[in-house]
Amino acid sequence: MDPITLATEADITAATRAVVTAAATEAGRIADEIIGTGPLPGTPEWEAEQSTDLPARRSIAWHLLSLRVQLAAGLDGIETVVVLRVQGATWATLGQAIGMSRQSAHERWGARSAAVLDPVGDGLPEIVPNDSPA
Repeated sequence: MDPITLATEADITAATRAVVTAAATEAGRIADEIIGTGPLPGTPEWEAEQSTDLPARRSIAWHLLSLRVQLAAGLDGIETVVVLRVQGATWATLGQAIGMSRQSAHERWGARSAAVLDPVGDGLPEIVPNDSPA
């Protein structure tokens, strides 16, 4: 087969998914490097944090940084947005982290994240902030 025909007609579905997965994994590695993962469970440091909001804030920060890296690399980041929403991140927090308004963040991901979080249309989980722009 002609190499140009092969290049234009080859099924690249699996290759595309592999590249997206590798990029998202690398974004997580970078978030680990910058934000950190926190103390190991069962250690005195971990025990000391359990009565604070630091573990939750660290997790949100980790995902926000991962999202920023994903977007800078040209990925969509919807999976990370869904995780952030379940963790309680507002559209304003997402927008601030990625340099857009809360309304722009909601317009970009609101319907798709709601489709994942509320697939039958009976309401978002209580933990998800009710902060959709009017």
